[in-house]
Amino acid sequence: MKIGLKPELEALIKQDIERGAYKSVDEFVEQAVSLLHEQEAWLAEQGSEIRAKIEEGYAAAQRGELIDSGDVRSRLEEKKRAWLADKRRA
Repeated sequence: MKIGLKPELEALIKQDIERGAYKSVDEFVEQAVSLLHEQEAWLAEQGSEIRAKIEEGYAAAQRGELIDSGDVRSRLEEKKRAWLADKRRA
């Protein structure tokens, strides 16, 4: 498979390899694709719950009952970390 990248992305990848974070472009791409796949799988699995929470939040906002966005983001990140940890153990 041949993939074309913008020069800016190639430069970022090169920087990460030079830093020693990855041994090769292949290793970088493998890691990036794995992370993206995990994120997409998480979103697909959690999509209905996320939509329900958005609707719940919108209704609360309409009633003037707002939750701090930082708290919401922290809760979602924690759920995502737990989900990823479960997937990695499986």
